[in-house]
Amino acid sequence: MTLNDLTLIELSRLTEDQAREALERLRWPNGPVCAHCGESENVTKLKGSAHRVGLYRCNACEEQFTATVGTVMEQSHIPIRTWLMAFAIICSSKKGVSALQLQRQLGLGSYRSAWHMAMRIRHAMSKEPLAGLLKGTIEADETYVGGKPRKGGKASKYGRGTKKVPVVALVERGGRARSFPVKDAKANTLREVLSRNVDPSARLMTDEWRPYITVGREFAGGHERVSHGKGEYARKGGIHVNTAESYFALLKRGVMGSFHHISERHLHRYCTEFDFRWSHRNRTDGERTEVAIKGAEGKRLIYRKPTSPPAI
Repeated sequence: MTLNDLTLIELSRLTEDQAREALERLRWPNGPVCAHCGESENVTKLKGSAHRVGLYRCNACEEQFTATVGTVMEQSHIPIRTWLMAFAIICSSKKGVSALQLQRQLGLGSYRSAWHMAMRIRHAMSKEPLAGLLKGTIEADETYVGGKPRKGGKASKYGRGTKKVPVVALVERGGRARSFPVKDAKANTLREVLSRNVDPSARLMTDEWRPYITVGREFAGGHERVSHGKGEYARKGGIHVNTAESYFALLKRGVMGSFHHISERHLHRYCTEFDFRWSHRNRTDGERTEVAIKGAEGKRLIYRKPTSPPAI
């Protein structure tokens, strides 16, 4: 039995021991590996009555560990079965799920527990440098994320010039997506985002925003532009940014319909969540859940020490 074989309702029927065994098989397909030193051949499962279930001892470094040690689930008092269900819910919710909804569905004791759990799952979904640069035809576009003004407040401008937070998205046609909250949409900022994430051999597609012109010259595959201001949204040869627009449509539906309010400090984590689901959209819900859980290894996110997004 693997997590990929289980629906959400089947996950809910697992005992805690079955859930732990499923997590162990997913994390250690070839047997337990010490979370402290990486030893795999000299590990003992502790079965004494004084030991909690699922505890192992590494005979090399003499440290004890479980399947959750060294992951985003470490030191959590939430049952493993509940964690697996939370991963499944978030990975299968196309437009995201709020912490309040997660709290209600899983019967969690507090909003803070649900919020921190969701943030840790988003951290497990975070992009890895080893994933490589985006290649082929890349669509680059930006949008602005923020709520409507409170009653009596001054309305914000739409698009460029607004006080909302700009988010740049890079979408690989037929492949992955990466999005980043940035300080502005000026040429230097866009060049930094593109140079860090897109292969120089790529073909770049953008709208008519002038800051893209300079950085577009750096891509061997060429730079094609469409002029939205003139009512142009696509040309022959597959020249458009409609895929990036589709990505933003999902992101904004999540912001407005599921989350309602996202602080600027944590916006990068929500972008990561939508990047992950988009990049793995051709997988089943179960396969996507397994990928996210595997990504939980080697990552921690402590509630009392929130992590700020890296500077762009």
